Amino acid sequence: MNAIPARFASFGAVSFAVALFVSAPANAACFESGVDCTDDHEIPASMLQPLSCDALWTVRNMIFDENGYCFQSARGKSVFSNDGCAYTSMASMPLNQYELANIATVREVEKQNGCY
Repeated sequence: MNAIPARFASFGAVSFAVALFVSAPANAACFESGVDCTDDHEIPASMLQPLSCDALWTVRNMIFDENGYCFQSARGKSVFSNDGCAYTSMASMPLNQYELANIATVREVEKQNGCY
């Protein structure tokens, strides 16, 4: 497994409680354990359910980061770099069907887990 990228170091185990992150081709978050990449594969809810609220937040926002979202919140700015960001509105981002489905699945699991 690759080292934790510097921009995720503050989350240490949280971003890697996702316990699945590996080096991502073409800016997509890719995961071990048969989940594949967020831009070409739907993550099963069963893989997300054991994760903490912080880890789920990281998975969801990693998809936005990889697609050029300019984070506005202090938390988003501290975890993700806004270098090279292009979109201030999530609604205007060109997300594909897998990314949209994965965001929806993460949000559903967050809701089920009482994350918000």
